[in-house]
Amino acid sequence: MSDFVGHFFGDWHALMAMLLAGFLPNEVWRMLGLWLGGGVDEGSELLVWVRAVATAILAGVIAQILVFPPGALASVPGFLRYGAVAAGLVAFIVTRRSILAGVVCGEVVMLAGKWWLG
Repeated sequence: MSDFVGHFFGDWHALMAMLLAGFLPNEVWRMLGLWLGGGVDEGSELLVWVRAVATAILAGVIAQILVFPPGALASVPGFLRYGAVAAGLVAFIVTRRSILAGVVCGEVVMLAGKWWLG
């Protein structure tokens, strides 16, 4: 049984390093943000601007991944990548702005297209 667990989880030292160096420091700032930002008005001009900047950064990252795909995504043809984004956008709009529906639809189109192309 422990052999199975060792193969499944890999090196536990690496997992502990990821937990201590990646997860925990990030969670401290998230909790602090929740605590400090609990009484902030969501409709304030500052938060509207912050949301717009965050959305623009996310759109830029997605565009960069589409145009210059990293890693295994580079093996997916461009028409399939753009088609999956278009299908996800259509699903997002049709389901009245459901992010989950858009992401799932895009993933299904991408995986089905890659499977069909071989």
